[in-house]
Amino acid sequence: ADAAAVLAGVAHHTPTETSRTLDDQLGVSCFVKCENMQRMGAFKFRGAYTAVNHYLNDTDGKELKGVLTYSSGNHAQAIALASTKTLGIPSTIIMPTDAPTLKLKATQEYGGNVVFYDRYTEKRDEVAQKVKATLPEGTVFIPPYNHKYVIAGQGTVGKELIEDLQSKSIALDYLFVCVGGGGLISGISLAVKELSPKTQIIGVEPEAGNDAQQSLEQGQIVHIETPKTIADGAQTQHLGDLTFDIMQRNVSKIITVTDEQLVDEMKFFGERMKMIVEPTGCLGLAGLRKLVSSGEIEKGAKCGVIISGGNVDLERYCKLISSTI
Repeated sequence: ADAAAVLAGVAHHTPTETSRTLDDQLGVSCFVKCENMQRMGAFKFRGAYTAVNHYLNDTDGKELKGVLTYSSGNHAQAIALASTKTLGIPSTIIMPTDAPTLKLKATQEYGGNVVFYDRYTEKRDEVAQKVKATLPEGTVFIPPYNHKYVIAGQGTVGKELIEDLQSKSIALDYLFVCVGGGGLISGISLAVKELSPKTQIIGVEPEAGNDAQQSLEQGQIVHIETPKTIADGAQTQHLGDLTFDIMQRNVSKIITVTDEQLVDEMKFFGERMKMIVEPTGCLGLAGLRKLVSSGEIEKGAKCGVIISGGNVDLERYCKLISSTI
């Protein structure tokens, strides 16, 4: 089934916002897609629900007994909400011991059974295999990004944005998307290349975790250590083979920004657009601002920015925006 049809009436069609202040500062027309307004506060609900729905309706006659995943936060909440809270299927989520408290609590509130691991000393794939052996047969593993139905679900973010803008006769020149494991940018790129082939898609990573940038430059998936960055949604160590393949075809380039630049955008979104955006959700705007400053984006260009989510502990949020990192 088509992901957009599966999600209709289940996921929110999130707003696309503009800011005159932002346009004046940058000298471009900026359109901000607000997935911080999505159910559970991030785009991840789209992919999680699309994938769980697929297994519910198509497990070759076998009954779906449970869902297993690993995630530092947003995909964890998304699976718990989509699987357990919405569809009534038990979910087990492997989370790092240092996962943000807000994301952990929400995952548990949505009914997810959380198992912890140390992301700096243990490999989560190995932990997942051990945990899966203890779960009932008929449990499926739904990874955070390297899964065709997860990617298809995330792609609806791009579909909505392009269709909303096309209904106002606006064609995007550039679209800035955050990159962790590549699920969001690869899904969006498939939708955008179909609907608006001239739009250039630019991925943005934290400087400390530029594995996607290295991967696209080298033509192969590069593995890194868990990066130290405030963008906890982008602390991935490598892309997936599916996401990398799509990104190689569709993404114009990958750029990086610093944690300081992310804090600047958190302040901008809070002060000027009245939105709480998590650090990872600020990658897109920070990337756009960087390329405008360097003169790589022409004046008057029409630029899309994806806010991936808004799930950040308020205490941490206050610390980040009141500090110079």
